Formats: sequence, C-alpha cells, structure tokens
Amino acid sequence: MSVSLDQLKELLKKNRTIRRFDGDKAVDKASLESLVELTRYCASGRNLQPLRYRVVNDKETCDKIFPLLAWAGYLTEWPGPVEGERPTAYIIQCLDENLTKNPLCDPGLELEAITLGAAAIGLGCCIIKSYKAKDLHDVLQLPENIASQYVLAIGYPKEQVVVEDMDLSKADGYKYYRDEQEVHHVPKRPLSQRLI
Repeated sequence: MSVSLDQLKELLKKNRTIRRFDGDKAVDKASLESLVELTRYCASGRNLQPLRYRVVNDKETCDKIFPLLAWAGYLTEWPGPVEGERPTAYIIQCLDENLTKNPLCDPGLELEAITLGAAAIGLGCCIIKSYKAKDLHDVLQLPENIASQYVLAIGYPKEQVVVEDMDLSKADGYKYYRDEQEVHHVPKRPLSQRLI
C-alpha cells in the first residue's frame, strides 16, 4: 500500500496539538499500545532503540499525573484544561539510561510517529516537556535507570485547531493563540521562509 504525498500532508495538518479533551471518552489500553508499537519502525541513532514507554489510562493515575504538568506557555492566563476537558490517557516516553544518556534524534522521531498514529485514529495529543520529573517518576514507580523524557497527553479532541499562515509583520507572529470563539490558531511560516 502506498501513501501519496498529499495524503501524508493532510495527516500532518490534522496532527495538531490538542489541549482540551472530551473527558467522557476513555482511550483503551490496546489503542495506546498500538501507538507505541509504531515506534518500532522509526529510525534510531546507532539503532540502539533506548526509549521505553509507560501507558496510562486509569483515572486514578491520570488524576495524579495531571497536576504535575504545565500547559500552553503562550496562553499565560490559562492554567490548563478544566475538569471534564482533561486527558483520559497518557504515554510517558522514557530513556533507559543503562543503554545511553543521549538518545540523539530518537525522542522526536518516535513522538511524531505516535502523534501521527493518534491523528489517524481520531485521537488528539499534547507533547509536554514541562513537568515535575521527580514527582512523575515517583507516581509511576519507575526503575532508577529509567528517566522520563516527555509526557504525551492523549484523548478525544474537544477543541478546534486551525493552521494559518504566519503574520510576518508581527515580531511575535509565531505565537499560537485562541480567538473569541475559543478556536486555537497555530501560525506556520511559509515555505519561502523554510528554504535557504
């Protein structure tokens, strides 16, 4: 089966960061594990494959993870999703430090595979790097050699996200924002600014 460049482009456009989720719709463990399985087919620096994943979809653990996370740095007045709009699952990307302390390009490649897979099955994700790592380590009872890298919040989207051309006349035209209707806007640089 071949995928056209246009199909891939549409999936990439659909793969937006989601920060508000439908809290009434659970994400089953099998779906989470299927998303992690996609990482097996990613390129890996030195082919070491040092990343490991913890999937979480039980409410009790989700409730413990949520307050450890920081949400949307540009939305300074918004503390994060309210009850009923919080993620119903998480995938925590971790590094096995017995193998290496430098995963090279692997974290980004594997996160992209997971988020594209999620978009393909109607899920939304938010990749989070700003979180309380030690507390998360304790909540998940991770082994000493396992260090969290990113938290991927997951659920069914409860917000609309649109991609638009960046307003190059503004110094901060790259910043995402929400309009009066709570639609989330994500400015993207035009191709002319991506090519050298």
